[in-house]
Amino acid sequence: MKRIFIAIQYMELGGAERALLGLLDALDASRFQVDLFVYRHSGELMPLIPAKVNLLPELPAYRALSRPLKDVLLEGRLGIVAARLWGKWRSACFGKRLEGCENYAVFDDAAAAVSPFLPSLKKLGVYDLAISFLTPHRIVRDKVLARRKVAWIHTDYSSIGINAARELPVWSSYDHIMSISPQAGKGFLSRFPELEGKLVQMENIVSPEAVREQAALEDVSGVMEGSPCLCTVGRFSHAKGMDRAVRLAARLVELGMDKLRWYLIGYGDEQSLRREIAACGMEEHVIILGKKANPYPCMAACDLYVQPSRYEGKAVAVREAQILGRPVAITRFPTSSGHLEDGVDGVIIPNEEEDAALALFRLLNDAGRLERLSAACRSRDYGNRDEILKLEALI
Repeated sequence: MKRIFIAIQYMELGGAERALLGLLDALDASRFQVDLFVYRHSGELMPLIPAKVNLLPELPAYRALSRPLKDVLLEGRLGIVAARLWGKWRSACFGKRLEGCENYAVFDDAAAAVSPFLPSLKKLGVYDLAISFLTPHRIVRDKVLARRKVAWIHTDYSSIGINAARELPVWSSYDHIMSISPQAGKGFLSRFPELEGKLVQMENIVSPEAVREQAALEDVSGVMEGSPCLCTVGRFSHAKGMDRAVRLAARLVELGMDKLRWYLIGYGDEQSLRREIAACGMEEHVIILGKKANPYPCMAACDLYVQPSRYEGKAVAVREAQILGRPVAITRFPTSSGHLEDGVDGVIIPNEEEDAALALFRLLNDAGRLERLSAACRSRDYGNRDEILKLEALI
């Protein structure tokens, strides 16, 4: 039986974490022994890890990678505290040179600084395949023994700030690099063209049956009110554009949709999001539902699912909304064409907020078009379990 090692930071509510659950479910337990190493055993998705997967024990030093610094200090891990502060300072210095993009160098800088303080995992033996499912990828490179190693791409590298010179040796050390869409792969190669030969495309595995089953577990008719009723799922972050959702809602209300309700499901910088809601006077129209381990009943109940992201790798929530037969609208970001067939099972609206609001207004006032989009989603088979064969071929 082949041995597979998979690492991820935690199992919070996020697209990458849900994608991991799909991958774990698709791996054949009769052929593969899967050891899952979660650095910090936290997050609403922890209970959803399949029983067939061997969840490795949590190690305190790895848990300290993402815990609040004051908690790590109280544990007496002075080396990790100092290393994280050094990595943060180094990243901040690099970030001063960035213009108009999010500083993702912080993840690799933190890992580079902290890695010497993390215990080796080589005592676990030699694996046939080791997977670093989410950045930072230095840890699996340095701490795990495996015949082959694979690192995953979950975002659009053409839209984020990274220190390509420092990251190139990390990516180069992997045998294969898995891209979740052709567009995400293209964005990655715009920063690392020399790694084209390592790239393998493998979509996030999503189970339509599981999504529909979970959507039927709860009646949210008393919550999902509004005419129209919109929904967005994702982290409250710059990338996901939740602040733009608030401003789009304000514009739709100005255009006459005074009964609109837009429900935001997720977690992150909620304080900034609430400030934006207050500044736009949208307290009655934009409702934060917060974390939901099962967002599907709300997604299934909305009139339109909207993804107002600034950039994406491949948004799992968009596919889940399509599985639930919901019409979908996404903003035009660099990889948007890989998320849906524009005008068939969803629409791509302009990235500029004023134009995006007008496009949403026209769409929401066209019941026939909404139904055609919904019908196309219902008629399609979005199951892609066979994607796992692309990973198995690498072992």
